[in-house]
Amino acid sequence: MAYTPELSQKSSAVLRRIAWSMNLPMTKTQEIIYHKIVKYLDKQEVCKACRDQNCNTCAFNNSSV
Repeated sequence: MAYTPELSQKSSAVLRRIAWSMNLPMTKTQEIIYHKIVKYLDKQEVCKACRDQNCNTCAFNNSSV
């Protein structure tokens, strides 16, 4: 499992409520949120700031989709 930072109380409460509304566990809900948010972020800005070398498997890489 990858490192996951702790959530603040407020963020945890938000995630919990979203999970309840989706009738899913918080872990699955968090995964869905991460996958969905990709389409709303500026891919060029994310790539410009990226420190990883796994572009072929990156969700922000248009050719990996």
